[in-house]
Amino acid sequence: MEKRHLNEYQEYQENKFTKRIVFKEEENVIFVLNFAPGAELPTHKHPGANVYILVLEGAGEVICDGQSSSVTKGDILHITGDEEFSYRGGEANSSLYVVLTKTPNENYAKNV
Repeated sequence: MEKRHLNEYQEYQENKFTKRIVFKEEENVIFVLNFAPGAELPTHKHPGANVYILVLEGAGEVICDGQSSSVTKGDILHITGDEEFSYRGGEANSSLYVVLTKTPNENYAKNV
């Protein structure tokens, strides 16, 4: 068993987002995305993968295939690899716990 604590992965930087890898095994990666107020994750896809997101902290907006949806702490999302999506943080810091299955390539499994 491996045990980690969320506080190790919540790092906010002004006007941007951070990505902190929690676990990585074979084709799967689990990470935390942290957003300063108004920071954005650009529109992208994860071909051949599935994305599961839990909003840990704060609130924001997800745009998936052109449809906007407000999200807040406790919301859980499933996004398929064929869906194009983005995220924009709200007025306060926000964090997303992300499980990415069948990682498309190694670039998706790096801290940024």
